[in-house]
Amino acid sequence: MRKIIHCDCDCFYASVEMRDDPALRGIPLAVGGASDRRGVIATCNYEARAYGVRSAMPSAHALRLCPSLVVIPPSFDKYRAAAYKVREIFHRYTDLVEPLSLDEAYLDVSDSPHFQGSATLIARAIRQSVSDEVGITISAGVAPNKFLAKVASDWDKPDGLTTITPDQVQDFVAALPVRRIHGVGPAMQKKLLGHNIERCGDILGWSKLELAQAFGSMGETLYRYARGDDKRPVANNRERKSLSVERTYAEDLPTRKACQSQLPNLLSKLEERLANLTRRGAITGHFVKLKSKDFETTTVDRQLLGGLDTHEFVEMMDEAWARYQKPVRLLGVGLRFHTDHMSSDQQLRLFD
Repeated sequence: MRKIIHCDCDCFYASVEMRDDPALRGIPLAVGGASDRRGVIATCNYEARAYGVRSAMPSAHALRLCPSLVVIPPSFDKYRAAAYKVREIFHRYTDLVEPLSLDEAYLDVSDSPHFQGSATLIARAIRQSVSDEVGITISAGVAPNKFLAKVASDWDKPDGLTTITPDQVQDFVAALPVRRIHGVGPAMQKKLLGHNIERCGDILGWSKLELAQAFGSMGETLYRYARGDDKRPVANNRERKSLSVERTYAEDLPTRKACQSQLPNLLSKLEERLANLTRRGAITGHFVKLKSKDFETTTVDRQLLGGLDTHEFVEMMDEAWARYQKPVRLLGVGLRFHTDHMSSDQQLRLFD
């Protein structure tokens, strides 16, 4: 039986800013881009969330919801420094740390000698150290597996600690709303409700085959998670699955040719980021992402069958444009990697 902790800093960017400037505490605060430049919200504090402000929301819309919202530009060097301190605290208790982002990670403390092996006491100590040494709060969930630990860390946010013991798993999961399952978005939730499935307990009467027939590839996940079953190990050598570059434009790109004209800059940035990766798999695919002025998003994704050049991205961009033929506010390009065999010496000059 594993002992897993999921740690998640509370409104991380905003917390660091409030730490450094106490005048920002207690007021609606967001970190993001300027509203007059098509900026979006990266994160916001809980005072802003009370008005309906959310991450990935256009800053202009956020300000309409909350006219008193203070939006400040991000300071990524400062956030990285704080994240490194947090991660150093994690490693005091275990080497099995799987970062998910700057402010979030899984820890496997099954064999940790600290606190007589109590995962709850380890999580409590981590949270206290983060508060004392980094000056921000972090929520934690303790459970026998990753799925439940992540659910638990979100259960009592902000600044919370929730433990799900092995003997509590069955009852806890049965009452868990299906919207808490990772991958169940609004569309899937509506589909589940159409089958009278509101909580995980409602899934228990379904077979794997029935779930697969009704919900496709998500059926297997629903079957396992409804039983509290998640055998994924905490991996401290996670391989990057993809790499992308995208840009939101201050003025809409009105035509297909206007979109094409932006590709060289995006591809140049993509190549630059690729060259800076230290661990990645062989490139197996590539994609173009397009978001129209009314926020409709489409992605054209292709396997890499031969050499990769600019014309491939032009063709994919044209295909994406043809789906909507509307002015574009965001354009992105990216690569997908094979995750079984690492390749550190693959040719980096992709767009010669």
